[in-house]
Amino acid sequence: MAEALGPMEPVSPVDRRVLRRQMLADDVYEAIKTMLMDHVIRPGARISIDGLAREFQVSSTPVREALARLESEGLAVKEPLKGYRATPLLTLEEFDDLYRFRLLLEPWAARRAAELISSSGRELLRAELANAVEPTSVDYAGYKSLTAHDNRFHSLIASLSGSEQVRLAFERTHCHLHIFRLHYDRDIGPEVLTEHRMLVEAITSGDPAAAEAAMTQHIENSMTLRLRRIYE
Repeated sequence: MAEALGPMEPVSPVDRRVLRRQMLADDVYEAIKTMLMDHVIRPGARISIDGLAREFQVSSTPVREALARLESEGLAVKEPLKGYRATPLLTLEEFDDLYRFRLLLEPWAARRAAELISSSGRELLRAELANAVEPTSVDYAGYKSLTAHDNRFHSLIASLSGSEQVRLAFERTHCHLHIFRLHYDRDIGPEVLTEHRMLVEAITSGDPAAAEAAMTQHIENSMTLRLRRIYE
């Protein structure tokens, strides 16, 4: 006979308030993030805390908390005595710098991940790839899941390289957000996921050279075939 479950622990009024407040803060954060990614708040534009609070019908506190989180991701900038503004889009020079950095870091990480791959690492990579969803539209709502997958996927490879410094260096760039914020004018989801599958195959098979080559090609395709033409 199955063991009877004991009584559920009651949720205190204080816990409920904390939970509601966290949910509210997360909702406001996601709403402002979507506005920034979709250029509803234009790059470089001033962000009105009071205006957003009125629009969302909330106090200024969750808006301030959301903007602090977005500042840590490089999507908002706080200016002394002026408040927040949306971060400008990457300039061509900044874009090229970001990709030079990625080409130095990530092919090495993929090679090391293939050299060090374990059964648990293989499971993590395959699970992440299995959870990837192709975009449903060309706005942030459609690309949100792919953006999140792209970040988790590349962070996981950096982590599997065995270097915590490499993982932290990659994550500090928040490159997935800055790249997707540039806006694609066509559906590139299938291309990205095909290249991710090639990377998983190379790394899980323990082929360092193939993993390094696949990552190099993946980053170069993103740079030259999918994005750099935006600046032309």
